[in-house]
Amino acid sequence: MSLSERLADSIVEIIRDQRLGPGAALASSRDLAKRFDVTTPTVREALRRLEATGIVEFRHGSGTYVGDGIDRRVLANPHGPAIDRESVLELVEARLVVEPAIAAVAARVRSPEALARLESATTNALHPPVGHTRPAVHFHVALAAASGNRLLEESVEALLHVRVREQLEIRHRYDDRERDHAEHVRICAAVRDGDAEAAEHLTRTHLESIRTAIQAATFPRS
Repeated sequence: MSLSERLADSIVEIIRDQRLGPGAALASSRDLAKRFDVTTPTVREALRRLEATGIVEFRHGSGTYVGDGIDRRVLANPHGPAIDRESVLELVEARLVVEPAIAAVAARVRSPEALARLESATTNALHPPVGHTRPAVHFHVALAAASGNRLLEESVEALLHVRVREQLEIRHRYDDRERDHAEHVRICAAVRDGDAEAAEHLTRTHLESIRTAIQAATFPRS
């Protein structure tokens, strides 16, 4: 293991020992270098390793902060192969297996706090994707969270994260913002009404529509 790799592990230990959550500020590279008796460039190399998996994030002119990746058990490969229609469809098919059933569970649970978060997330669909920016709360992650099962929420979040490029491609290809929003609103209403059958059916239909759009899309040849 290289020095920068060991240093990256040490920085993660600091984050966990101090119980720093996403958005918390880290010590400066200079302070970390003094703490570990290494050079500042070595610290920066370690931080770049952590940035690649979302454990830290750099904010220009502000500093280094804990990223969402600190809580993830499954991390994306930043050097994965190029995406194509098959890899995007693979993600959609995986989501079709798990998400309709999760929606049914969410409709049975109906936690008021989770419902409020889900309703807030429905508006994400109205905003077109900008580059590689993702919504702060993904609607389908919020839907999984509404099931009350933390593992189901983590599973959907991890699925979308490890295939983040495919998910972004879905956002770009399924570009009827009004339709996307309307489908999310109907799913949310079914969950709020406690209609598990409708929530499951609407989620499946929504994902099948996405699959159809991806199948019809033209992808560049690799």
